Amino acid sequence: MQDDSPLKVRVSRRQVLIAGTVSAAVTALPTASAVTDAATAPSKVAAAVTTEVAFEVNGERRSLELDTRTTLLDALREHLRLTGTKKGCDHGQCGACTVLLDGRRINSCLTLAVMHQGARITTIEGLGTPKRLHRMQAAFVKHDGYQCGYCTPGQICSAVGMLDEVKAGVPSHVTEDLTARPRLSVTEVRERMSGNLCRCGAYSNIVDAIGDAAGGLS
Repeated sequence: MQDDSPLKVRVSRRQVLIAGTVSAAVTALPTASAVTDAATAPSKVAAAVTTEVAFEVNGERRSLELDTRTTLLDALREHLRLTGTKKGCDHGQCGACTVLLDGRRINSCLTLAVMHQGARITTIEGLGTPKRLHRMQAAFVKHDGYQCGYCTPGQICSAVGMLDEVKAGVPSHVTEDLTARPRLSVTEVRERMSGNLCRCGAYSNIVDAIGDAAGGLS
């Protein structure tokens, strides 16, 4: 007697998964024409826009033709070869790139060079020289305020700017009396310098060096 029932095919779960994976991979493959079109398509990368930027760096007038996307940090390091200013995190979190801009400390990796036309910029090279150290540089040497030295230029520039802030009466988050002139205490120094990180952990010596350069801490 002939069996007219439908043919029964047994397919395992493993076979179904394999077939589905192969099918998806084949579908995702680009066609030959798509690959050819991509290879011959004209590039849509826009040409860099450059502009002239002029500012005073360490007392010297400097003029550069820069891509408008160039950070102040890269302008100093890559174009003016002032490599004392360090590129650490490149996200404004470590303070290694700190310089003084018109007397105020800033993270040079977070600002564009074109934003500072005519500005007065001081880097670690402009603070002092090996034969004539700035008092803050001399204090860091005296108190061993460094180990590997990578963060040291930013630490020193930040410390110089920080002392000027205290002198100007600018309070910090730990200043107790906002109506009185801030007193330079260990707590104040630690708070004000908290944006400058030292992976070697030389913080206690850095505080000592800043206190020495400032003439003592209260």
